[in-house]
Amino acid sequence: MAARIFKGAEYLVTVATKDEVFVPEDFTEEQQAIADTADKFVREEVWPVYERIEHQEPGLAMKLMAKAGEAGLLMIDAPAEYGGLELDKVTSVISADRMGAAGCFSVSYSAHAGIGTLPLIYYGTKAQKEKYLPKIISGEWGAAYCLTEPGAGSDAMSGTTFATLSPDGKHYLLEGTKQFITNGGWATLFTVFAKIDRKHFTAFLVEKSYEGVTIGPEEKKMGIKGSSTTTVILENARVPVENVLGEIGKGHKIAFNVLNVGRFKLGAAVTGAARVALGVGIAYTNVRKQFGVTISSFGAMREKMADRSADLFASESLLYRLAGMIDDRLATLDKAAPNYYEAYQQAIEEYSIECAIAKVFCSEMLADVVDDVVQMHGGYGFTQEYKAERFYRDERINRLFEGTNEINRLLIPGTILRRAMKGELPITKEAMKAMEAMMTPSLDEIDPSVPFAAEKITLANLKRAFLVVSGAAVQRYQEKIKDEQEVLLALADVAIQIFAIESAMLRAEKVGPRLSAERKALVDAAVKVFTFGAAERIASAAKRAVFYVAEGDMATMMLGGVRRFTKYDASGLLEAKRALAAAAVAADKYPL
Repeated sequence: MAARIFKGAEYLVTVATKDEVFVPEDFTEEQQAIADTADKFVREEVWPVYERIEHQEPGLAMKLMAKAGEAGLLMIDAPAEYGGLELDKVTSVISADRMGAAGCFSVSYSAHAGIGTLPLIYYGTKAQKEKYLPKIISGEWGAAYCLTEPGAGSDAMSGTTFATLSPDGKHYLLEGTKQFITNGGWATLFTVFAKIDRKHFTAFLVEKSYEGVTIGPEEKKMGIKGSSTTTVILENARVPVENVLGEIGKGHKIAFNVLNVGRFKLGAAVTGAARVALGVGIAYTNVRKQFGVTISSFGAMREKMADRSADLFASESLLYRLAGMIDDRLATLDKAAPNYYEAYQQAIEEYSIECAIAKVFCSEMLADVVDDVVQMHGGYGFTQEYKAERFYRDERINRLFEGTNEINRLLIPGTILRRAMKGELPITKEAMKAMEAMMTPSLDEIDPSVPFAAEKITLANLKRAFLVVSGAAVQRYQEKIKDEQEVLLALADVAIQIFAIESAMLRAEKVGPRLSAERKALVDAAVKVFTFGAAERIASAAKRAVFYVAEGDMATMMLGGVRRFTKYDASGLLEAKRALAAAAVAADKYPL
């Protein structure tokens, strides 16, 4: 366990060290074994039948889920007393990451092992777990999560599905329609949210066989065609009273706490997908010839490889850093305590900001990767003959899943500022310090003997930029800041990129001494390339925010501060990009 347990969003007001982050290079033998198992499963079980999965061959998804259960890939989060492995969050993330290579089957897997199973693990009674968990984690039964409705998407609490107690008091009668339910066509157990007496938002465990449950037809989707997506129609569906999950009227806790983990795991899945897609793109450039040479020799192609490799390095870095942070906090809990899972959920809720960051950053990283992979293929990337076309279609849903990226962006600064107003984060005090630093001549000097000295100075200044702009936003709008979405979106972009830069830099600093000189140079190049791009994105977002929150002389002063705080000396940037690209071409895949 780490010597220091970080609070959520504390990265904005403190300095972390390399020894306080978990990185992929820290995997234990057991964790690496899980990675190898998932890799083998995708390679040997999924890829050979992928076309059949894409066409939704009846029964195939459940056969694969049962095989995933046999391989232990469905039981990582489940308690040992019900046949689970009860492993750490790093291991859980590893499996989601590696299964991300399974394309549309990854969606089925993630919905089953994540939001389909976790509500039961976290909130189920002993009897409920004994009845259902062994079937779910073995893959005998499929699991699904029913929150979205035709009129209730991002505003999940506005759902109209309701439940009424039967006259004999033995059943709840559920009425309503759930939409876009992943695994809906073949799942056996559904976690369904409904309002008892149209008022008390509550979760229920609903079996497919229950009277009044009907599964709608498969949706005709743009991408992830091999995953099942249906409506679940409830017409006086008879659900035993003992199948209420958690407390009556507390369904929102289940819905939103499970979504934090879902966002985090989605970040892992899309990172795995990006690694595969980028590899396919790089490999294609090594065989495609134009003007008598392979297109991998062109600088235009190589810059894409370098930029996307650096982004993927950052994605991995922030993802596993977050997994380590959550594990460190969970390690402080007493598993024997009667309220263990309540404390467990509170521990994860502490990092709701970072979970949203992982969801947004990683899904948008994948979007950039698949866009470039199509471009690497040229016209062929637009045809179904090549995988690039499928990667492109399948990617798009990830910015909608688990709360749209807009909703997650609003959550990030909204939660940060709310915690600051409660005194849980010293944002106000640090914002005053940052404002003072903005009006003081810079004395920053780069000490070449300090690893990543330029990046560390830049990072400290980028945090000041966030604090200055967020402080001005709160000062102007006070409590109404929650309604100023344009301001919040700009602040989110700053906060997201800061966490990514810091995670990538700390990973590189931590693993550097373990690497060969050649490998270390590549990792250092990735940090430089990523930091330059991220600092530019922060500068743009921070300037946008200034114009939203300040006017006149104050805006002029703040813009000057933003320009100073977002300055990064990226000397050697071209050489860094060329080194990354050359390594990618030589490896025929993502080089890090």
